[in-house]
Amino acid sequence: MLDSIPSFARLVAELAKFPGIGKKTATRLAFFLLRQPRAEAEALAGAILELKEKIGFCSRCFHITESDPCPICTDPGRDEGLLCVVEQPQDLIAIERSRSFRGRYHVLQGALSPLDGIGPEQLRFVELLQRLKGSAVRELLVATNFTVEGDATALYLAGQVRPLGIRVTRLAHGIPTGSDLEFVDDATVNRAVEGRRDL
Repeated sequence: MLDSIPSFARLVAELAKFPGIGKKTATRLAFFLLRQPRAEAEALAGAILELKEKIGFCSRCFHITESDPCPICTDPGRDEGLLCVVEQPQDLIAIERSRSFRGRYHVLQGALSPLDGIGPEQLRFVELLQRLKGSAVRELLVATNFTVEGDATALYLAGQVRPLGIRVTRLAHGIPTGSDLEFVDDATVNRAVEGRRDL
């Protein structure tokens, strides 16, 4: 029935591309947008376009930013000797929310997953190793997710970084196995950072 209304069907199809959004939810969202004043729809469309125009990745840490390098990389109050490696920008945001880490970050933009064709060359490993050589980093905190892919990434990182003489630590367990950092409460993330261990 709704397929006979092409503009509505197109919006539903686009909304259904979002993670966790199926066709039913996409249809509800489309009806919600249809009921909103034109100004609200234009504000949403403008915010999406502005996001695509202004946001990129920091050339140092690969976190999302509107300025390059990002505010975290240019903050003089951060400890240059501590570097936290995360899979995605969302993980960095989760650790920042916990206020438990005052070093710098490196975002890999994913995790090793040979079955999905994701090896070291698809991630930001080369940039990380270049960043570490000759740096003041004394400890690398590996904050990958507690999944098979996250654990494989952590072990690979440890093998690459240990020869550089840098201490490699991993978040303490307390974060449930199989969970993503972005969905873990702040207190648990804080305890995991505080209780990190050598890897």
